[in-house]
Amino acid sequence: MLDAIRWDTDLIRRYDLAGPRYTSYPTAVQFNSQVGAFDLLHALRDSRKAQRPLSLYVHIPFCANICYYCACNKVITKDRSRALPYLQRLEQEMQLIACHLAPNQRVEQLHFGGGTPTFLNHDELRQLMALLRKHFNLLDDDSGDYGIEIDPREADWSTMGLLRELGFNRVSIGLQDLDPAVQRAVNRLQSLDETRAVIEAARTLQFRSINIDLIYGLPKQTPENFARTVEEVISLQPDRLSVFNYAHLPERFMPQRRINSSELPAPAEKLQMLQRTIEQLTAAGYRYIGMDHFALPDDELAIAQEESTLQRNFQGYTTHGHCDLIGLGVSAISQIGDLYCQNSSDLTHYQNALAGAQLATSRGLVCNADDRLRREVIQQLICNFSLKFEEIEQAFNIDFRGYFNELWPELEEMADDGLIELSGEAITVLPAGRLLVRSVCMVFDAYLGQQNRQRFSRVI
Repeated sequence: MLDAIRWDTDLIRRYDLAGPRYTSYPTAVQFNSQVGAFDLLHALRDSRKAQRPLSLYVHIPFCANICYYCACNKVITKDRSRALPYLQRLEQEMQLIACHLAPNQRVEQLHFGGGTPTFLNHDELRQLMALLRKHFNLLDDDSGDYGIEIDPREADWSTMGLLRELGFNRVSIGLQDLDPAVQRAVNRLQSLDETRAVIEAARTLQFRSINIDLIYGLPKQTPENFARTVEEVISLQPDRLSVFNYAHLPERFMPQRRINSSELPAPAEKLQMLQRTIEQLTAAGYRYIGMDHFALPDDELAIAQEESTLQRNFQGYTTHGHCDLIGLGVSAISQIGDLYCQNSSDLTHYQNALAGAQLATSRGLVCNADDRLRREVIQQLICNFSLKFEEIEQAFNIDFRGYFNELWPELEEMADDGLIELSGEAITVLPAGRLLVRSVCMVFDAYLGQQNRQRFSRVI
């Protein structure tokens, strides 16, 4: 079975390295300022010629309150009026991009992220969706995957009803932890009742999928109190669960400086939390998809993995990796063909560029032939836990063993350790290696040796 995991503490300690999450390859660390708006427009025209379907990501950066653990691009403000000028700039960005696309390029996937997307009031949400429908070919038959991130403290039944009316059919709910002491330590007080109310509304309104986010490794967490949170979450029966490892990097993320590092659980306790969480979720019928993600067997991600059609992009695991991804808003990333590009992460710079009728593209990367090859290898491993050399050889006209000959000793060592099975025809990630699949992917990362691994979180 694809969801089988074998817990091996010794193996985890050996291979629990810092490394990328591979929502892209090359990763965003490799983006550079040589890529700009001209490259984006050129890629958009290629997308139009190829008539590729689209995935839209819209970044809403505003939050009313700060969560100390957060590493997202956000603006903390109580001033709700800041949303209106931002929406005006978003519309300008839509206009500048949409005129280079074909009207019949369908938007199969839409995602609002943040920040807190429901920082916007109901009229602003209506306005934003109307603008998207004006400039892009959004689906009206509820067949698309249209999702939004929800903070239950900023949403109620009427909000959920509006979102369903606007065409959203998936929600991702930030929960992190239910223990009051942990919540106080990270400045996110959120009751189980608030979360349950949003989930009940989503179910009543027939949202197609509900995801809940949890984080282990937060201050004041223990294996015992986190296990209680997981039990409560299982009782809510989300379709998907994301269980993230908290990476404490206060030198990079200023809000994390408010966390008392002496209150963080020890590495051994974090391992206990993860092991028990896996046991609890497995017993409740959830499948391990990979990279912190779990899903019920009838969920689209689980089915796609069974059918070897699962993919991965900047939105995580997806069934829409064949779409060109267009990011709208401050810091948003696009992936169009072989181009990656990112908007400015500074809100003022983003808004000023668009006020001057210029796209806010600030950096990016164009994949070369080696990037494309390694991207496919990593994609296969991280999504399917297996890689057939013949498929890669036919797609890229190479001899796999010859091309990656210098990596073979490292792969053989992983095989000896029981992470993978290595033959002349394939690599298979074994049950003991599935939690460590990032470490397997790192072997194929041509850039990793050239950069500081401290920019990345640890695998476990």
